[in-house]
Amino acid sequence: MGYIYVKSEAKVQKPPHKLQPQHKKIIASSFMVIGVLFFLSAVLPILQYQIEYSTKFNQVLSPLSSHFVESGSILGESGTDFTQLSNWFVDSQTNLNQDSSTQKTEYSISIPKLNIDTAMVQVGSLDLKKSLIQYPQTALPGQFGSPVIFGHSVLPQFYNPKSYLTIFSTLYKLKQGDQILINFDNVEYKYLVEEMYEVLPTDLSVLEQRFDGRYLTLITCTPPGTYLRRLVIKARIVDF
Repeated sequence: MGYIYVKSEAKVQKPPHKLQPQHKKIIASSFMVIGVLFFLSAVLPILQYQIEYSTKFNQVLSPLSSHFVESGSILGESGTDFTQLSNWFVDSQTNLNQDSSTQKTEYSISIPKLNIDTAMVQVGSLDLKKSLIQYPQTALPGQFGSPVIFGHSVLPQFYNPKSYLTIFSTLYKLKQGDQILINFDNVEYKYLVEEMYEVLPTDLSVLEQRFDGRYLTLITCTPPGTYLRRLVIKARIVDF
């Protein structure tokens, strides 16, 4: 019996594919373009805000105020949790932590121009992720004085009127005469916007009460997506 020997050829392993220099350049350029686009998506809304809306303010402050130059961040105190109301006013002696004796109250607010419909406002809370918050030592809706309502904001492109993390992101678009509706204890109160201005986070004058009329104050961080300053909207009740 004869035997036939078959010599098998060893499989030749191909060397790993190496990127050509031109391919590396294309990939590097793509990452650079993506990075620039992300950067512009954050910066352009801030610049647009400064150019188009800052002229409406009675008081315009430099975005590079001394407080934030010292902090080293053009976004403000970015390491601070601004979903907690107690962190909103820096370098102040006022304790914004909720007094346990304060009775918790809820009511709703609607701002038709911004598509905000029956958003919940809580008195006696600090968590802006769950609701808008009224500072507890200010007047209730319909009373002489002014409820002071705080809301969170982010970059305008992420605005969602149903999310309390973004609900006040377009507050700066309000103008004189725009309506704000509050339903408190089954009574609807209508307020009209009168003025808009900015203050530093150290300015607690926004909490002060005037008892010569029925007012409303809305506050958020500004420019949208930063924590540099506080945007203040003042409105007055329409007689009912």
